[in-house]
Amino acid sequence: MNIYFQKPAPGDHRRKWDKDEFEKIAKVRLEEEQRKLLEKELKEPPIKRELLKPREYKVDLDSKLGKSQVITKQTPQSGQGGYYCNVCDCVVKDSINFLDHINGKKHQRNLGMSMKIERSTLDQVKKRFESNMKKKEEKKKEYDFEERIKELQEEEERQKSYKKEKKADRKRKAEGELNLNIDPDMAAVMGFSGFGGSSK
Repeated sequence: MNIYFQKPAPGDHRRKWDKDEFEKIAKVRLEEEQRKLLEKELKEPPIKRELLKPREYKVDLDSKLGKSQVITKQTPQSGQGGYYCNVCDCVVKDSINFLDHINGKKHQRNLGMSMKIERSTLDQVKKRFESNMKKKEEKKKEYDFEERIKELQEEEERQKSYKKEKKADRKRKAEGELNLNIDPDMAAVMGFSGFGGSSK
């Protein structure tokens, strides 16, 4: 390896770098890198990837919940703890990071898709608006005012009966406690049998 130094001056004992020589070497290296990049671009045309599409399958995040699994050194990567991505051949430890991964750039590239989405045309937008309006109209037809009033009345009746039962339970408990606390002999001496025995 050649190290380029300038010859030190007679009174100076320090070595000085030969800057001109290093500038030449840097220029040669940059030219070589640029030449390699151009050759690579000429050899390989840019890869045309598909536009991003919605998933046609449901992501399974719940199947492993609450299950225990024995993992050894010989266990394959797909059987280890966490979520396994067979496209990228990697294991992700939790569901949030797994969703981030399958929605991410690296995973989409491995699937052969770019992160660009197809632009909708005016006709597609109009069709979508029409379908949404039809859905709204169908919901309005299904919504029956009289049925809704009946449901509300039934709900009110249920609430009232529940409150009555609660109130009656509280009264029974209160009477039971009062009767337990009063000594019967003392009550007879004082001239009464109990508190709150009559219903209002």
